Amino acid sequence: MDRDAILAKVIEVVEDTLSLGDDVTLGEDTNLKELGADSFDLLELVTALEDEFGVQMADESVGEIVTVGQVVDGIAAAQ
Repeated sequence: MDRDAILAKVIEVVEDTLSLGDDVTLGEDTNLKELGADSFDLLELVTALEDEFGVQMADESVGEIVTVGQVVDGIAAAQ
């Protein structure tokens, strides 16, 4: 799966997991905490992404995730 396809799917999962409205536009630079995501939300998001992509993200990389682009990088590295 190429990076653009991963990004599109990650955005979809982030929108669903964080229950974001249609008025929020996400991109690679979008900061997840600025969207209101706390540590529990991030854990739930990572679990949803692992299920969606069939990967296991490294625990140390999960703690470093701040932006949507970093999520994409983590998934790409796990594939």
